[in-house]
Amino acid sequence: MFTGIIENLAKIISIKKSKGNLDITLSSSLTSEFKIDQSISHNGICLTITNIDGNNYTVTAIEETINKTTINSWKKGDSVNLERAMKLGDRLDGHMIQGHVDQIGTCVDFTMKDGSWEYVIQYEKSENITVEKGSIAVNGVSLTVIDSKTNSFKVAIIPYTYEHTSFKTLRKGDLINLEFDILGKYLYKMSKNYLS
Repeated sequence: MFTGIIENLAKIISIKKSKGNLDITLSSSLTSEFKIDQSISHNGICLTITNIDGNNYTVTAIEETINKTTINSWKKGDSVNLERAMKLGDRLDGHMIQGHVDQIGTCVDFTMKDGSWEYVIQYEKSENITVEKGSIAVNGVSLTVIDSKTNSFKVAIIPYTYEHTSFKTLRKGDLINLEFDILGKYLYKMSKNYLS
């Protein structure tokens, strides 16, 4: 489980195909604190560390992950948002995130405001929904929805989040990983089953 509070940016060193999988090697200033078999959120995708070599570490993405996330569009040199799993007993500063991406969205617009940035995210019609003032994970970042529409929503980014996450490189047309609020997903499914 994660909270969506990004700790670090990792840089992609290499991506290698291994049968139907992708072995992705990254570099991070946190690598010395990682251990093999640890789960880390990368742009909202929960991936397991399979190797550590100095400041570099490797994770493996299987076919299911490749098909349901933006990982296939990652390139050498890209930066990704990193978050280690939350610890029991810590404060929950964001919201509960599983690291299981629900679907891919597209940044369709962004506006620089006086001291903040607003992004409009669109996604294909699905059972996933947002509500105004509800939580959403965008590339693993816990954010609050400020405008909710059918198959789109808007979020606002404070300067700290802009500077310390991959939002500073996000542009119109870019694909992003979306994980919708788990409580909303359960409530939607329960109400759908109750009404049918």
